[in-house]
Amino acid sequence: MLDSSSFLNLQRVLSLKLNPDRDVDRIHGNGINTIDIEAVEGRYMLSGGADGVIVIYDLENYSRKLQYTCKAVCTVGRSSRYVHKFSVETVQWYPYDTGMFVSSSFDKTMKVWDTETLKPAEVFEFEGNVYSHHLSPIARKHSLIAVGTTDPKIQLCDLKSGSRIHVLQGHRAEILSVRWSPRYDHILATASADSKVKVWDVRRASGSLFTLDQHNGDKSKASSEAVNMAHNGRVNGLCFTGDGLYLLTTGTDDRMRLWNSATGENTLVNYGKVCNESRKRLQFTVSRGCSPEFVFVPCGSSVAVYALHTGELVTMLRGHYNNVDCCEFHPDYQELYTGGKDCNILAWVPAPRVPDVEEESKSANQAAADQSSVNPAFQDAWSSDED
Repeated sequence: MLDSSSFLNLQRVLSLKLNPDRDVDRIHGNGINTIDIEAVEGRYMLSGGADGVIVIYDLENYSRKLQYTCKAVCTVGRSSRYVHKFSVETVQWYPYDTGMFVSSSFDKTMKVWDTETLKPAEVFEFEGNVYSHHLSPIARKHSLIAVGTTDPKIQLCDLKSGSRIHVLQGHRAEILSVRWSPRYDHILATASADSKVKVWDVRRASGSLFTLDQHNGDKSKASSEAVNMAHNGRVNGLCFTGDGLYLLTTGTDDRMRLWNSATGENTLVNYGKVCNESRKRLQFTVSRGCSPEFVFVPCGSSVAVYALHTGELVTMLRGHYNNVDCCEFHPDYQELYTGGKDCNILAWVPAPRVPDVEEESKSANQAAADQSSVNPAFQDAWSSDED
């Protein structure tokens, strides 16, 4: 049974619309590859672009007016001597403090930035382009950054010592995405152009814990070449659910798959065709704070919204003029931010409800109490007017 806050959050996610009253400062002169909202206050957002530029925005509405713009508060622009020379592929806030963030780029570097000075406190250099990096959102015992590059070996860099301390070997092609589990600080998932996804326990010196197999070990379904393959194409997207119990993967075979992260079993949820032509990392996301959960996936110039556990395509969010490259969910407000090749960051905000807060609370409690009123499909909660 849904509790009232979860039910309200669910209604908010299902009513997401492009908000005409909220703009985000347009700073990038080229496509936006990556965005990240910090978890400490939920107030500041990072973006990284194909122009090498990094921007920090303040999402807070100080004007208290309905119509406002999320202002860029600082920029590492082309005039900075520290700017990345080529496309920034991943940006991420340090999980516990907004005084630091990390960026990685096709200029073969990963930089750890001091937010106050906008200067790198540390620069890691690699042999090839950096597709993806990730700091654990929960680790207290280690400060490792996992890094995926054109090299099939995954690099583990230590934030404290500033050195590369470990390499994970097992993939046979470039590493397009890396993600730490939000449940266990020693569990890491990696996705490669070799069609494979591996899950590692970084405390162990030996190989991966397991390699995801789309056929769940059924040899009759797999050709000999396709054994232990997560996808029939490059795997370019990874995302854990908020509780870390499931792992989602996307591939250039136009498929998205949901896996039990503890066993590696393919849950066989069918999302249908999930268009994916990206040669690099695809940043998609899962809702948090509502039940059931939803997946937001870039799909051409739209964002496809799927029900996580049924595979149903709930709606398409349309508003960008060119391909969408990244999605980031804001769990405090059930909002979605998306960045694209049109140089825009768009804010998708739950449609305002008519009843006042007391009425809304009562009706939510009533709906939560009355199981029959909670239609599992919520087919009336979205209309066909999203175009």
